[in-house]
Amino acid sequence: MKVLKVDHIGIAVSSIAEVKKLYTDILGLEHAGSETVAEQKVTTAFFPVGESEVELLESTAPDGPIAKFLEAKGQGVQHIAFRVENIEAALEELKAKGVRLIDEKPRKGAGGAKIAFLHPKSTYGVLVELSQRD
Repeated sequence: MKVLKVDHIGIAVSSIAEVKKLYTDILGLEHAGSETVAEQKVTTAFFPVGESEVELLESTAPDGPIAKFLEAKGQGVQHIAFRVENIEAALEELKAKGVRLIDEKPRKGAGGAKIAFLHPKSTYGVLVELSQRD
């Protein structure tokens, strides 16, 4: 498996509109766009920082994973995503090494990326996302 870089850091928020001001008005970052990913019940907003991004995540449904995260832990870092060269091969390799996967196969993420999550019980409490962008 080849990890190319930290793709993004996902931050769960109650309101993108409110939190966005911190990143644009105070930190001076550019808002590169927002997108709703219906199957994940989330709206995302991306802010490029060098070769990586900050991703704000706002739930679109009370039963969505971000809503559940906010209820349990409040606003804050929800996951870290690593860009990989070949996500299918990476998942096979990790599975063979005994890493518990949330996603056995990649699914569609924001921006057309292929994504998959590793279970935090296999990654010392950190939700890890793998991302491949073609």
